Amino acid sequence: MDAPTNALLIDADAPLGLPAFDHIRAEQFPPAMARAMALHLEQVAALATQAAAPDFDNTVAAFDRSGALLRRIEAVFHNLAASATTPALQAVQREMAAPQAAHWSAVHQDAGLFARLDAVHAARRDAGLTPEQQRLVERLHADFVRAGACLPPAARAEFAALDGQLAELSTRFAQNVLHDEAAFALPLPDEAALAGLPDFLRDAARQAAAERGLAVPVITLSRSLIVPFLSFSTRRDLRETAWRAWVGRGEQPGEHDNRPVAAQILALRQRQARLMGAASYADYKLADTMAQGRDRVWALLDSVWAPALAALERERAMLREAMAEAGAGSDLQPWDWRYWAEQVRQARYALDDAALKPYFALPNMVAAAFECAGRLFGLRFRPRSDLAAYHADVEVYEVGDEQGRAIGLFLHDNFSRPTKRSGAWMSSLSVQHRNTGDGRAALPVVLNNNNFAKAAAGAPTLLSPDDVRTLFHEFGHALHGLLSDVGYLRLSGTRVLRDFVELPSQLFEHWGQEREVLRRHARHWRSGEAIPESLLDRLDAARRFGQGYETVRYTASAIVDLAAHERAEPVGDIVAFEQQLMAARGLPADTGLNHRLPHFQHLFSGDSYAAGYYVYLWAEVLEADAWEAFAEAGSAFDPALAARLKDCIYSRGDSVEPGAAYRAFRGRDARVEPMLRARGLLD
Repeated sequence: MDAPTNALLIDADAPLGLPAFDHIRAEQFPPAMARAMALHLEQVAALATQAAAPDFDNTVAAFDRSGALLRRIEAVFHNLAASATTPALQAVQREMAAPQAAHWSAVHQDAGLFARLDAVHAARRDAGLTPEQQRLVERLHADFVRAGACLPPAARAEFAALDGQLAELSTRFAQNVLHDEAAFALPLPDEAALAGLPDFLRDAARQAAAERGLAVPVITLSRSLIVPFLSFSTRRDLRETAWRAWVGRGEQPGEHDNRPVAAQILALRQRQARLMGAASYADYKLADTMAQGRDRVWALLDSVWAPALAALERERAMLREAMAEAGAGSDLQPWDWRYWAEQVRQARYALDDAALKPYFALPNMVAAAFECAGRLFGLRFRPRSDLAAYHADVEVYEVGDEQGRAIGLFLHDNFSRPTKRSGAWMSSLSVQHRNTGDGRAALPVVLNNNNFAKAAAGAPTLLSPDDVRTLFHEFGHALHGLLSDVGYLRLSGTRVLRDFVELPSQLFEHWGQEREVLRRHARHWRSGEAIPESLLDRLDAARRFGQGYETVRYTASAIVDLAAHERAEPVGDIVAFEQQLMAARGLPADTGLNHRLPHFQHLFSGDSYAAGYYVYLWAEVLEADAWEAFAEAGSAFDPALAARLKDCIYSRGDSVEPGAAYRAFRGRDARVEPMLRARGLLD
């Protein structure tokens, strides 16, 4: 009998096909990856040993094409592991983390290939290359150098070995966080436990229980449940229980304790930085960013920290006044802040999420995002119910341009699940490029993952304004991938410098707050009534309330990240380090951080945001300045400005240096004042 076919080794016939998810099994990944890695190494060896003198086509473009099978399999694997994991998939993650890292180290440290690439790099300005081709040479050369290609043999081998260890530790860190999130469920067995909760939250808690086979409503650590619970529950004791579970993820003694894992990751990163001749991991990492070094990052964080603390003090005074009026005799604690902030918001602005959410049904907000993409960029989204994704919750759309041509697929996975990691993110199964070797362009297949609390059957999921912002944010990332129009895979879509990648996403959030958009799409899910102008007025008036709290919490996390990665000696006790640093910085105990180190997945579930959590604020400077261009034009849908935004930002990928790309759009560098004004931090 013939051996069963490995579904991962079957390529889709159509450029807009999806993997055969119903035939993919966890046990297929190790042999498929092994075969794909071997094939990739054969391709690299052939490139490195060819007789022809190195040039752009036979070395750079050819390398950009190599490894296509492996990239396709890895994309499927990473998406399933994040969005629909199983114990078997988690076991494969642990098994394959080190071999995957070793493979990519071997590729980027191949001496023969690097010698050829280095020769093309040295002659790039006199080789008649297009600007995009020259950019590709520079970015690939930087990839190899930063992977240790220039190191002496012993140091090169040590750098690669550290990569393997870091891959294993990052996998363990992420799985530990998922364990703690999946293991927690706060039961709300009676009316006393449900006190203060609006209907939408009660329904979501019942649905969360049903998905877990539980008999009574529960609050999980999904943000769409925990944040409203902390905002509305009158049960201070239950708020404390939920808050401690939320901030304590990754900090429980035992096999899932992330404290030693994070400390070891920091130590290994510091060793890698030393091998590369950098004083710290932050110096090594920031060399390949728009910021280029710690000084500019600290200048940005410090410019925000003091005014944010001042704004926080003003907000605290409002909360304490509300507590005094209500006769609350206890001190303000971290699990109290969101509750009393909600009381102030309702009293001062006559606004609360319970009144707003009926106007923000998920299908309407998805339609709003799609319409904005159509008006700005000419895109159309057509449901493809014939294409099966990896989970029944996932909606699949074919994306067409203004000429009606299919340019990609978009997968929308909006609901939280115990098998899905927390947070919200964009990823890809395929990225746009034209360097395929067969004359057929590769089209993007882009995914958005959110973690909204799913409504019961027959009712729409209702979003808070913060959820709407998240939806539009991730969709901005998706547009960055879908609108990509570059020649080479390495330069495609979101593969840009880390402190530029959040510009398209954060900028797109603004369209989710535009009155013109909300008047059309924010309609009561029962009556169909448009959101009242008075409610929009109150929403605008309240928009800056709470910015002190949010800015301090975000900036505190960015400070901890950079401080931990800039040390000459690695951090031992990450909790003590965090506490001591925040005490020295004056972070109030009742405020806390967005992410504490034991569950800070941006930093430790991979290295993408390590020494780089500041990037959201950096990009906010860019997007606030960019949004002012639309204000100056007098319309959020100004056609000329939208066309320039598409041409200069959303479609360029990394084919243009980010600063030059922004100047091409705006006509100048970004100014920081619009960001400070938007956050209410500028007098």
